[in-house]
Amino acid sequence: DINLNSPNKGLLSDAMTDVPVDSAASARTSAPEGLTLAEEEELRSELAKVEEEIGTLRQVLAAKERHCGELKRKLGLTPLDGLKQNLSKSWHDVQVSNAYVKTSEKLGEWNDKVTQSDFYKKTQETLSQAGQKTSAALSNVGSVISRKLGDMSSYSIRHSISMPAMRNSATFKSFEDRVGTIKSRVVGSRENSTDGLHSPSGAGDKPPQDNAPF
Repeated sequence: DINLNSPNKGLLSDAMTDVPVDSAASARTSAPEGLTLAEEEELRSELAKVEEEIGTLRQVLAAKERHCGELKRKLGLTPLDGLKQNLSKSWHDVQVSNAYVKTSEKLGEWNDKVTQSDFYKKTQETLSQAGQKTSAALSNVGSVISRKLGDMSSYSIRHSISMPAMRNSATFKSFEDRVGTIKSRVVGSRENSTDGLHSPSGAGDKPPQDNAPF
């Protein structure tokens, strides 16, 4: 309770003068430079409406996003599919952008300049000649291998054909007759030696006598 008869009643009024004034109220009363109070009120009203519309749009966007998620879930679309779709759309946007078109045009001009330069043409001719030489060398190697294989095949054929003719020749028959004669003589001598070893004799029936010990 405040005692009006207190000797400090004069100090109360002095203390009240030190209380700060509301800055918002003072801001509302003082208009910015170049604006009247009516213009300021109009702008503040418009700002409030825009902020309210932004809040409404955020709510609508959140509802649309939830609805979109439900539709994707029903269709079986995964977040990866959405990411691919976003990347494809982003790449399409990049391709149709002015920067990409200009860069493609510059690269095309540089490519034309490089392909029309003398250095590029000489390098291309050198590589072409090297490729032709390599192809010719491989062709020669293949021809040599084919010729060698053909020679070996013809040799085997001639050898297989000449063997029956050689066997029917007089020289081969004479040599064959001589070999047969030698073979018959060897077989006959072996039979005679075998008969001599197995002929009946008294010595063969008696076992050998051991020498008497000294």
